[in-house]
Order: sequence, then C-alpha cells, then structure tokens
Amino acid sequence: MCYAIPGRVTALKAKTAIVDYFGEERRAINELPDLKIGDYIYAQGGFVIKILPEADALDILETWKELFFNLRETDLRLSRLEKSESNRILDKAAEGYPLKIEELLYFLKTEDPRELQQLYKVANFLRQKHLKNACCVHGILEFSNYCQNDCVYCGIRKSRAELKRYRMTEEEILSAVKEAVDTYGFKALVLQSGEDPEFPAERLAELIQEIKKRFAVLLFISIGEVGQKGLEQLYSAGARGLLLRFETGNANLYSKLHNGDKLEDRLQDIKDAYEIGYLVLTGGLIGLPGQTSEDLLNDILLTKELNAEMYTFGPVLPSQTPTDLVLKVLAVSRLVDPENAKIVVTTGFETLDQNAPRLGLLAGANSLMLNVTPIKYRNLYNIYPDRAHADEEIREQIEEAVGLLYSLGRAPTDLGI
Repeated sequence: MCYAIPGRVTALKAKTAIVDYFGEERRAINELPDLKIGDYIYAQGGFVIKILPEADALDILETWKELFFNLRETDLRLSRLEKSESNRILDKAAEGYPLKIEELLYFLKTEDPRELQQLYKVANFLRQKHLKNACCVHGILEFSNYCQNDCVYCGIRKSRAELKRYRMTEEEILSAVKEAVDTYGFKALVLQSGEDPEFPAERLAELIQEIKKRFAVLLFISIGEVGQKGLEQLYSAGARGLLLRFETGNANLYSKLHNGDKLEDRLQDIKDAYEIGYLVLTGGLIGLPGQTSEDLLNDILLTKELNAEMYTFGPVLPSQTPTDLVLKVLAVSRLVDPENAKIVVTTGFETLDQNAPRLGLLAGANSLMLNVTPIKYRNLYNIYPDRAHADEEIREQIEEAVGLLYSLGRAPTDLGI
C-alpha cells in the first residue's frame, strides 16, 4: 500500500524541490544529493525521502490518476456549504476573515446541535479549500513503556508498579520498521516511548542513523523532553519531526499534572525543536479536571504560536469527555489555522468513540496514525485503558483506514508543503 503519490521534480532552488502532482505544484525540502530535475520522488511532511525509477513511478501514477480525481470530486461534494446553513460568524470564517476571541469561544461553548453541525461543515470546507483532499497516514512504533516521570494522567507513569514493562531491542525495532516500510508502505513513522533512561539521545541517534541508512522514511520522535543538545543530536542523526504535547497551557494545571514540573521547560523544548528545523507536532488534553473553555482556546492558540505542523488534541482517558467537545476543539483549531494545520484524529479519540475517525475528518481533521507496534507489546503501552486497535494487525488497520478515506474522498498521502 502506498502512502504517498509519486511526483515529478520540475525545478530545484537551493534545498527546495518544486514537485508536480497531476498538474499541481508543491514544494519539498531536499536533502538527497543526487536529486535532479525530471526525477520522480516520494515526499512526506514536506521532505523528499526517496527517488523512484521512472518506470515504477509512471506505473503507480497510472493506477492513481483516475482514482485521484474521483476522490477529489467526492471530497468536494462532502465539503460543500449550503446557503441554508448560513451563520454570520461562520460565514466570516469561510470567507477567510479571522475570528475574534469571543467568537471562537462561542463555538467552544455552544451545545446547540444545529450550530455544531454548521461549525463542523465550515471547518471541513476550510480544510478542503486550503489543503485539498490529502490525508497524512503515519505509523507509530512504541518501543518502550518505561518512564522516569510520574505524570498523574498517564498509564505508564513510573509509580504504576503493577504494569509489566518492556523495551524493544534495536533488532526488534529495526524489524518492526522494516515491516512497516517494506511490507506496508509507510513513508512516515513516529518512534515513541516514555522518558526511558535506557534510551538516551546518544543511543537513539545511533538507532535513527541505522534506520535512515536502511529505509526511505520520514522519522518523528516522541520520547518526552530531551533538551536542546539531545534534539540536535537526534536531528543530526536523521529525525525530522518531534511529537511532544504540552498537554495544557495553564501553568498551574500543568504543574499539578506533572508533579511540580514547569510548563516553561516543556514549551522551551518545543521551541528549540522548531528552531533546529523539526516539524512540530503538539497540542493538549481535553477534559482535564478544572479545565475551562478559555483554557482550551488558549491551548489551540498556543499550538499555532508554537508553529505546529500538526495539531494533536485528544481526550483524557478514562473520562466522560463528550465526543462533541473533542470535535469542537478540532473544528475551532481549523478555524484558527485554516491554511496550514494538519489536524490528527488521535487514538485517544478513537478509544472514546469508535466513529471518531469519520467524525473528526468531517470536522476539519486531515491526519490519521496507525499503530505498527508488534502486538505482543502493544497492550503493554497502556497509556490509557482499552485503547483502540490494540489487538488489530497492521493490515486490518490499513484496510479500515483506507476504506474510510476513500468513502470520504480523501487520498492517503502527504503531498508536501
């Protein structure tokens, strides 16, 4: 299964490649020394990751061409706005005007079903208008559930003495990456763990170098806070994305959740990553005790301020967080950052509501993550109970996700920036 459509390089400008996809141009950062004009490439997350033989690329494009345009037509139909659904504030958002704080807050607070449906439709319209029908499909590999922190909301916190712990070996990790990339065609993977002292930046850097040597894949890291030096080491080794939620922008609430740790330290790691050149994936939790609508809006605005490539908001679990509250956060995120945000439907949201992928994608989201952790370890990465997809084989997840995307007119691809 292919998670990126081949594109043809039409121009090279310094480290930027101009890439043609069925008549549309996209830009991608090029770090491959042999790339030249006329080459066919895979790009992921705005990075060129692989050069394809022309014959292979043309075969893939021939298969994709009719499907690509059919999917686009379906997406246009499902994202179309009707005049009968007019709302003064949402009309302004649909026309590209920024909304005021009080207007955004109104939609985070409303419980009116008709207004909520209008909100979701406008968010979906803006997603289609600015980002077309591309949907990022990334894999996530959870290689260790050891953690030296004791965050009160997290199921793998160090004080959970009853939790069976595991660490994958380097050989196991490389084998799992090989399966994800070579067997199932993933072009982007997140390497995730708790803050495990047995996997310091130096060890991870060696592992990332080996992965990049063997496989054409865009690598994200999600290993907690590693500091500026660690981030630089991992970037030099080949990591290009950082998944690190700030959880909440309310400093007092953050301190209670993290047993006295400071929000400013977490934010500094995210800011350092962006300055180094990482793609930033960040966001917060929805449904924390004492959290207000104002807190949620501030979290959305902070995510944009942190130059996030991807917004990742999910519910606290277990909890009674309403599905519509999560959808409101996703939709308002789209209103806040309509042109750039890639908004993920998290596994946490899927655990809360089995219809979350469809609902989220129709409320402004455009990204999914599939779990490629070996099943024998997956249930042990118990960050919250009864996780969605914990017992599903990778192929089963793919078939389910791709079937959903096709029904919504989405292409499981990342066309670059």
